[in-house]
Amino acid sequence: MATGLAPAAPETILERLQKLHPKLIDLSLDRMHRLLAALGHPERALPPVIHIAGTNGKGSTLAYLRAIYEAAGYKVHAYTSPHLVRFNERFYVAGAEIADAPLAAILEECERANGDAPITLFEITTAAAFLAFSRTPADVLILETGLGGRLDATNVVERPLATVITSISMDHMQYLGDTIQAIAGEKAAIMKPGVPAIHAPQRFAEVPGVLDAYAATVGAPMNRGGIEWRAKAENGALLYESALGIRRLPLPVLPGLHQIDNAGAAIATVEAALDRLPVTDADIARGLQTARWPARMQRLTHGPLVEALPPGWELWLDGGHNADAGTVLAATARTLWADKPLHLVFGMLDTKTPQDYLAAFAGLTAKVRTVAIPGEAHSLTAGQTAEAARHAGLSAEPAESVADAVADILRADGQPARLLICGSLYLAGHVLAENE
Repeated sequence: MATGLAPAAPETILERLQKLHPKLIDLSLDRMHRLLAALGHPERALPPVIHIAGTNGKGSTLAYLRAIYEAAGYKVHAYTSPHLVRFNERFYVAGAEIADAPLAAILEECERANGDAPITLFEITTAAAFLAFSRTPADVLILETGLGGRLDATNVVERPLATVITSISMDHMQYLGDTIQAIAGEKAAIMKPGVPAIHAPQRFAEVPGVLDAYAATVGAPMNRGGIEWRAKAENGALLYESALGIRRLPLPVLPGLHQIDNAGAAIATVEAALDRLPVTDADIARGLQTARWPARMQRLTHGPLVEALPPGWELWLDGGHNADAGTVLAATARTLWADKPLHLVFGMLDTKTPQDYLAAFAGLTAKVRTVAIPGEAHSLTAGQTAEAARHAGLSAEPAESVADAVADILRADGQPARLLICGSLYLAGHVLAENE
């Protein structure tokens, strides 16, 4: 443990913190409550909190909310995970990513307060985030769960301003349950008595009933996508309708059909919080047009991989990593990318199901090259993912690296095409680190 001199680099402290618990994930709130008490309860000194859970769309919805509130002139904190390139990305403090020195200082403060007691890395760094957010004035904190909801380390905020449930699907079954109802129940548990609960339209028919039942149990007023509010793309615009009227807005800047629902959930949340955080239609429009969320249907425009492409080729990146993400991504590709062939460079962790993800791309992709995720002990091998891709009906071969996979596709196909690197946020982070 540190002994009181200048803090070490954040990476050095994080290495120490990772050794405090034998497991990376061990869902419980007991350790959080203990540490937060030792720190003087920073979770009770936060600005108004918007708490977001869900399987897919959490980050995009957060990005829209952040951009809308900043367009309105508010100071915004935001907490997200995992990071793509730098751990600092998780801590967005009053409009900016936290710098190394203050990050190191609060990590060491939490380390001293915790002592040698067992605590997971996510728990202690979430406590550090609350400490940072409690000490810097802001108008709103947008708080993303890490995993699940009921026992997630973020679920210690007793009275948020609003809760948001984005699209729920099958993921993290080893922690959240092996049915969609069980998973929905875990995520529903961020709802609080008397706090508006917004949820996006759901792909699984069983989910809304679970959310409604939990909301009724705790007394949370529901604001449901497709019922209390609706969002759709119409004639090049986003048409949003609720009890407050009809708003005609620009289409969200983040590409993909699924972003209509994410943007709609953000607007519904803004409406639910208008008494505390007034915004105008112009603020919403500006936020939809300026939101940024890397590695979600992101086109790369520079870096070594882009420079290797012949004229007419495009390189895209997406970090979605479950079957529902694959389905949504493939549907978007079929709709928006029909003008060029599509090739995949694919890698995935061994906690995921690559065949389920890739099945949606059958008949859509020309070539698939699979890679192991660099530096990740839990990555599937390129051979394993290639076999899964072939079982999903795709033409796939393993490659030694992302660069080799891109070069191999270029050698085999001369006509202009789109390359999509996908399957893992960790793979996306590796690509961004070398191409941004």
